[in-house]
Amino acid sequence: MAITAKLVKELREKTGAGMMDCKKALTETDGDMDKAIDFLREKGMAKAAKKADRIAAEGSTFIEVDGNNAVLLEVNCETDFVTKNDQFKQLLADLGKHLVSQKPSTVEEALQQKLHGEGDTLETHINSTVAKIGEKISLRRFEVLTKTDNDAFGAYLHMEGRIGVLTLLEGTTDEEVAKDIAMHVAAINPQYVSRDEVPEDEVNREREVLKTQALNEGKPENIVEKMVEGRLGKFFEQTCLLEQDFVKDSDQKVKKYVADKGATVKTFVRYEVGEGMEKREDNFAEEVMSQMKQ
Repeated sequence: MAITAKLVKELREKTGAGMMDCKKALTETDGDMDKAIDFLREKGMAKAAKKADRIAAEGSTFIEVDGNNAVLLEVNCETDFVTKNDQFKQLLADLGKHLVSQKPSTVEEALQQKLHGEGDTLETHINSTVAKIGEKISLRRFEVLTKTDNDAFGAYLHMEGRIGVLTLLEGTTDEEVAKDIAMHVAAINPQYVSRDEVPEDEVNREREVLKTQALNEGKPENIVEKMVEGRLGKFFEQTCLLEQDFVKDSDQKVKKYVADKGATVKTFVRYEVGEGMEKREDNFAEEVMSQMKQ
């Protein structure tokens, strides 16, 4: 029987298993939907799929450095308790090694790649861990950076991976300097490296807000423009790494610190676990009442 894309899609919707796993299940069962579901359940994949609608906003960030390549990734789970599990930690390591070596462009591409170039797909490997641990687990995002022999990576994980930062400095091979910048990024959370990176529309929007504020304060129009430009400096200090006071020495800017080391900040990536995601809010009173009624 021909295995159509429609059949594969239907099986995935029923089980939540990966596309390739669904196709294999249908092939093995000659297109029989019920048998294909049983096939996935036997492999532990459908068990993982039952957890697909749960909220997984906890988890860990992880950094893997391999020569001139490095990756920062975030893997989510349902409870922070799981992040201390050895199997979860092993999954982070497995994913880090794969991503830094295979360099997929997207999460979707990564999930369909064979782990380390052989064997099961990443999606199947994650689902296998889900079946063992019993919680929804997902690879949320990652970014791979590449440097030359004259550059340095700075890797820093804060609060056991709640925040992860990866920096790339050019002109220095001093990893401690790069790590200092990573620690600063973790603490202060800049949005851009320099003011040149801030989108023009964002600057213009901020300028209009500051102008309105100044006029509402009753400032004369002839000095409002100068006031706005002065206040824009504060905006850049809040959002741009190089404009900020260095956390280890507030008497100097980050820009001067790295310049004194003969370096420049090429880029940085900062992930905070669960940022921008819906958080599960447990109502323990309702939970107890529910259990009492059973």
